[in-house]
Amino acid sequence: MRLYEKTGNKWKFIKTYPAVTGKSGLSFTKKEGDGATPTGMYEIGRMFGYGKKPAGVRTSYTATNQFHYWVDDPKSADYNKWIYYRGNPASRWKSFERLNHELYKHAIVIRYNENPIVKNAGSAIFLHRWRTSTTPTAGCLALSESHLIALMKWLDPVQSPKIVIGTPDSIRSDLKNSSP
Repeated sequence: MRLYEKTGNKWKFIKTYPAVTGKSGLSFTKKEGDGATPTGMYEIGRMFGYGKKPAGVRTSYTATNQFHYWVDDPKSADYNKWIYYRGNPASRWKSFERLNHELYKHAIVIRYNENPIVKNAGSAIFLHRWRTSTTPTAGCLALSESHLIALMKWLDPVQSPKIVIGTPDSIRSDLKNSSP
């Protein structure tokens, strides 16, 4: 993962962090459950985790518990949404992510497939801590916990941060076509 800041029309390199992607690599045609990380440019969403909000984080942060879910059941009206639910999740959805999962001690929502939400196009895409530096994710991006926290502190919501995921050519294209 490479971090850049844009001032005017110029991109300035900041730093690099080792990262892992989905077990199926990158996808230009993401589908629910394919194990791939979606390519494209996306807004950075809110931050969350079962851990305490790290000092210095400027973005909204939600401390999660056993009632926080992200629904990845394409047949549900709740598909690709964060839901707070006190009932039995298995009786409401066929598939869901518990947001107090061990990998989500701290995490950042990547605002993928949101406007509009397209059924079966993929859901629950986050930046979260990795298991190891060589263990892929189910479709998210993952960093070491220390780099994830450093990134969380670096991101400034006033600057409307974005994430660009892709091959070198697709990234250049996304950046070239992005608005200032």
